[in-house]
Amino acid sequence: MLKKQELLATPIEHIDITKTNVVPLVDAMAGMAFSARDLARAAEITDRMVRDQDCGIILCLAGSLISAGLKKVFVDAIRCNMVDAIVSTGANIVDQDFFEALGYKHYIAAEALKSGMHDADLRELAIDRIYDTLIDEDELRVCDDTTKIIADELEGRPHSSREFIRAMGAYLDKHGCKTADSIVYEAYKREVPIFVPAFSDCSAGFGLVAHQHARGDQPKVAIDSAKDFYELTQLKIANPTTGLFMIGGGVPKNFAQDIVVAADILGHEAPMHKYAVQITVADVRDGALSGSTLKEASSWGKVDLAYEQMVYSEATMAVPLIMGYAYHKGHWKQRTGREWNKLLSPVTVG
Repeated sequence: MLKKQELLATPIEHIDITKTNVVPLVDAMAGMAFSARDLARAAEITDRMVRDQDCGIILCLAGSLISAGLKKVFVDAIRCNMVDAIVSTGANIVDQDFFEALGYKHYIAAEALKSGMHDADLRELAIDRIYDTLIDEDELRVCDDTTKIIADELEGRPHSSREFIRAMGAYLDKHGCKTADSIVYEAYKREVPIFVPAFSDCSAGFGLVAHQHARGDQPKVAIDSAKDFYELTQLKIANPTTGLFMIGGGVPKNFAQDIVVAADILGHEAPMHKYAVQITVADVRDGALSGSTLKEASSWGKVDLAYEQMVYSEATMAVPLIMGYAYHKGHWKQRTGREWNKLLSPVTVG
């Protein structure tokens, strides 16, 4: 059986969309059919969002995207003011991005798969597998423990996930970010709010459990998902024109779409999301939300149909092309970051 250091030898490399101008390729795909044409239209809509000075852009992340090598794409999008808010699963933000910001890496699982190792063998070596990617469980435990440290330093009360993730960014700012690219840290520096509606469903959940257990009957940190929803709805009310760039589906997709309805319930005539792009491999036929079309969302009053596009593709292939297209079109150079964190409540340290 291979040793642990032999298996964790080749790190995942994050693709850099700034190095290759994909605009001619994507423009050529517009003259094709099937998914190529869908992708080209999605790229044009994404660029249109960036060009629209009134539009607030919300990036939705579901699936194991950071471990797969897409981290720098999203970091560059934040740096270039192509993202104003993020709604994500916890794994992308905590177990993967924050994990790497602490100095750890994800590794290519080629040797393990080639050697015929079983997952039970990996378990014995304290190695976790994400499809064809490996992660050191011992290092992941450090990430768990760090989230407890952050929780211990916060005021003992309910927080939105945005508040907690901003505190994660402050932790990196104080102790040093160990990687050149981090979504959590870049968003912290640029006042881009990050929401994780199911926050306990990730490495941070273990830290929060440990925090609450240690506090006993004393005031403790809890995550308030209703506050998440209200805060993101406040952003929609403050910036009525919005666009969604959604990768995968699930909770981030529904959460971001629903703020239109929430604004209406609060008595505001917030328009439907003007732009919407979704990249997914989910099937629509079972009625599942992740595969439900944007046209279906329009029936709920969430998404306008003028500029919407579904792209049925695996994210690591479609995202670099679409985001790379918007980057190299260059309209982000005329765009100013909205710094939406400043519109919401500050984080209080206990």
